[in-house]
Amino acid sequence: MVRLFARAVLAVALAAACLLLPSAEVRRGTPRMDHETTEQLTAVAKTLVQLRSQALVQTRDRERTGLPAEILGVRISPGVADGHARAVRELESRNRAPVEGGPAYTGAKTTLNGARAVRDGDVVTLEAVEHTVVRYDSGKVRQDVRRRFEFKDIDGRLTLIGERVLDPGAHPVNDPVRAAR
Repeated sequence: MVRLFARAVLAVALAAACLLLPSAEVRRGTPRMDHETTEQLTAVAKTLVQLRSQALVQTRDRERTGLPAEILGVRISPGVADGHARAVRELESRNRAPVEGGPAYTGAKTTLNGARAVRDGDVVTLEAVEHTVVRYDSGKVRQDVRRRFEFKDIDGRLTLIGERVLDPGAHPVNDPVRAAR
């Protein structure tokens, strides 16, 4: 009976000690965001890079589509919106082509894959691989680049505050020449 009581006391003590210790997940790194939030942030980030990719394609009837102030409930900071507008203007006016003087781009599509979002305090970081395919008369160019998008919780709502390329030396076709790294 005494042994049974001692085992019960030991089990309770061990359970209490486990409650006091931080979980292994917390000790290993920053907590990952849930699937729905990751998908939401990925859609916001994809909108940003897809609009820049579309700016590469020459069209006479293009209606300039600015970056909305909010996408799927996520706000876009004024600094990101201004930088995006400058990038689109530069990409539209530069008439990029796969080679200098070559044929102009006729189509562009950008997707984000392998997205992973983690929260660290009030900042959520989304990292993904951007796959961009731009077409021209006789072919296409494909480019894969890792990007990081930063969102901040401001007044209880996530706001896109910045983005950057993670691959050293990469020059994404849908980034302006003067893009800050």
